[in-house]
Amino acid sequence: MNENDDFLPGNEEDTAPSRSELKRQMLALQDLGERLLSLKESQWETLGFSETMLEALRESKRIKSQNAMRRHVRRLGKLLSKEDIGKVEQLFQRADNQAREERQRFHRLEQWRDRLVEGDENTLSKLLDICPNADRQRLRQLIRNSKKELELQKPPASQRKLFKYLREIGV
Repeated sequence: MNENDDFLPGNEEDTAPSRSELKRQMLALQDLGERLLSLKESQWETLGFSETMLEALRESKRIKSQNAMRRHVRRLGKLLSKEDIGKVEQLFQRADNQAREERQRFHRLEQWRDRLVEGDENTLSKLLDICPNADRQRLRQLIRNSKKELELQKPPASQRKLFKYLREIGV
């Protein structure tokens, strides 16, 4: 290697992000600004924003025009670039995780309900092993009524009751 190798193409270090990367970052900040608009004003104040940022967020409540709101969201993105957004990202990360966990729990309850209605005594036994404090008689009655509703093609009122009870016992 000689001294001139440092000047060959591809050897220089790119310290500045590309224009595309800058645009992606700004769009991410604008998305974050848009999500901030869904929060309450009291939540904005807990995030430690500057007064300029808080004023811009408050101002967004008055904007009615869609085009004006689009411009305002761009402004929020620009202001967010000057803020410490770590707390904001953590807040939305926690909210997203809670929503995901709640969806998973909901699907798990639906699966238990469907297995109980379609299943046999073994499924009920498995449920009672998991939740020993559950009322066996009430569960059997709800399952029996749900099966009847399916056979008679009636609205699923008992299935809803079974779902609610499964949620109560903490499946």
